Amino acid sequence: MSSARVGTCSWTDPTLTESGLFYPALRMTAEQRLKFYASNFDTVEVDSTFYALPSEKVVGLQTQRTPDDFTLHYKAFGLLTQHMIDPRRLPKIIKEMLPSGMERASRLGYKQVPEKAKEMAWQMFDSALLPAESASKLGVVLFQFPPYFSFSPSNQEYILECKARLKHYRLAIEFRHSSWLTEENRAETQSFLKSNQLVYVCVDEPQFDGGTTVPPIVFATSDIAYVRFHGRNTSNWYKKGISVAERYAYEYTEDELADWVHKLEKISPFTNETYVMFNNCFHNYAVKNAMQLAQML
Repeated sequence: MSSARVGTCSWTDPTLTESGLFYPALRMTAEQRLKFYASNFDTVEVDSTFYALPSEKVVGLQTQRTPDDFTLHYKAFGLLTQHMIDPRRLPKIIKEMLPSGMERASRLGYKQVPEKAKEMAWQMFDSALLPAESASKLGVVLFQFPPYFSFSPSNQEYILECKARLKHYRLAIEFRHSSWLTEENRAETQSFLKSNQLVYVCVDEPQFDGGTTVPPIVFATSDIAYVRFHGRNTSNWYKKGISVAERYAYEYTEDELADWVHKLEKISPFTNETYVMFNNCFHNYAVKNAMQLAQML
């Protein structure tokens, strides 16, 4: 099959770092931890950029601390994917562009933000990733859209706006509303992504009625295949009052992973690169499953 790289969607989750099940010591510097991770895997997804805008300095350090053939993927900032965010996480320069009192709101959405603040957020995110791009280590920028981002012409237009805003990078698109993949809309979704050179993100996640999760449908819309494993913890997926790690607490069985090997083999002839990323980041589940699947491929 095409060149396959397997990694995880975080290397710093406390349930992993404090478990003693992967890293050689409980106390390690950020540099030591990333270097150890990179000695075991050749790719990683940076999820911290979803919660707060990254800086060029941090991205530069991540670039410097990884081998030449290492690939870094960055998750798009939540405001840019139309998630509701905590405005306290915004940098000062953007807070100062908000109407009086808005920075103290409990949650803030993209459509509420003034245009000049949006422009600044896009510019800061764009420039922050340049060190990884310049070092030829940037894989994709992952746009994971929220469950209420459903199939529509206006949302297609917004995806194209995202691409135009980040024209230097490859965008990977993850849908969380099933309307994009219904029998009625699937062909159009596939054509839309393919014609605009956007990477479709295949997902494995809990299955519910109501449209807020997507089925594990596998196809490729570019020369890159990208798969994310969210786990299948149906009891925790919508549970309130639990941590993000607990929501994804699921360890895949070898049979479940083997089933995905066959799916990946089917799309391999249509791609040059395949990235398989484990987001079941609870204790050592993600690193363990990633190592298991890497052995199977």
